[in-house]
Amino acid sequence: QVQLVESGGGLVQPGGSLRLSCAASGSISRINAMGWYRQAPGKQRELVATIPRYGSTNYADSVKGRFTISRDNAKNTAYLQMNSLKPEDTAVYYCNALIVPRIGPLKDYWGQGTQVTVSS
Repeated sequence: QVQLVESGGGLVQPGGSLRLSCAASGSISRINAMGWYRQAPGKQRELVATIPRYGSTNYADSVKGRFTISRDNAKNTAYLQMNSLKPEDTAVYYCNALIVPRIGPLKDYWGQGTQVTVSS
């Protein structure tokens, strides 16, 4: 059984910072791309940032220059450093990963989500 567990969400004032973590655990052979998505109330889930196992990162225009995605392959963990947060960044943030389990084919996995609220 493969699981993704996010942590690091919370309440922060505008201009503040948060760091989200996403730890993958279970029977894992290899993790390919990892990413962060978010969903604000009444809106569709949208891509925030992605990072391949090796290579260049990709960001939504709305977060470029403020957010940084990274990963530690040895720890099966991805991170999202969020700086200069704005009220419009308020959303539930979800981790996503393309994982090859020890048994079975490549599969798309999602975490349970972590709430980020930016408010004064």
